Amino acid sequence: MSDLEIVVAHPERATIRVGEVFLKIDTDQAQADREVEAMRLAPVPTPEILWRQPPVLALAALPGRPLARLGEPATGSPAAWEAAGDVVRRLHEAPLPTWQSRRGAERAAILDRECELLVAQDLLPRDVVSRGRELAQVALEPRPQAFIHGDLQVAHVFVDEPDRVTGVLDWSEGGAGDPAYDLATLSLGHADRLEELMAGYGRAVDRDVIRGWWALRCLTSIRWLVDHDYDPFAPGCEAQVLRSIV
Repeated sequence: MSDLEIVVAHPERATIRVGEVFLKIDTDQAQADREVEAMRLAPVPTPEILWRQPPVLALAALPGRPLARLGEPATGSPAAWEAAGDVVRRLHEAPLPTWQSRRGAERAAILDRECELLVAQDLLPRDVVSRGRELAQVALEPRPQAFIHGDLQVAHVFVDEPDRVTGVLDWSEGGAGDPAYDLATLSLGHADRLEELMAGYGRAVDRDVIRGWWALRCLTSIRWLVDHDYDPFAPGCEAQVLRSIV
């Protein structure tokens, strides 16, 4: 029997790898239904669904390797980042889903609460939080929506030779939302690859909005990551990213 690997586990859902099969466990069946539908509608490569027996969804492993990982130097070539940008553009040009993405829909009240708690719990200096909050304001402004992935981390985009995107993982947050949120999430911690990503994307995007989403994502995730035994203070991760942009 293949060894079990816990890829991610938290109160909302868990993902376990068994050999070349990923088992996603999500007790929110309405959310799981939306994930399956997002994969069906997305005009980009997604993992093959092997079987589904609620609350478990079995997915085939994607060939290749992650484009990069947060906190580590980017391993993907410039051409691979351009290919990723092209995939994101194709997704954003697809017809809108009938539901909203749960991610990228943060509101001012949530951001304000997290900023207050970051300072109260002495997780970040007040001046860093304050400047980050100012940057994040632009991300709260209404903009035209697109079909977004909603959690487009670099580890969710797989590539192989010759710099081809083989698939995109984890569509649990897919839905309608701000397209800049996907671009910001994909480039978080890898600002040096943003120009290559945007070259592949081929559409005009306000860099200040991307920077605003970087700030907002960091500010609203640091406390959650700490509470769930992740380390947002590791080199290249959320706390360092926030400090680098304020």
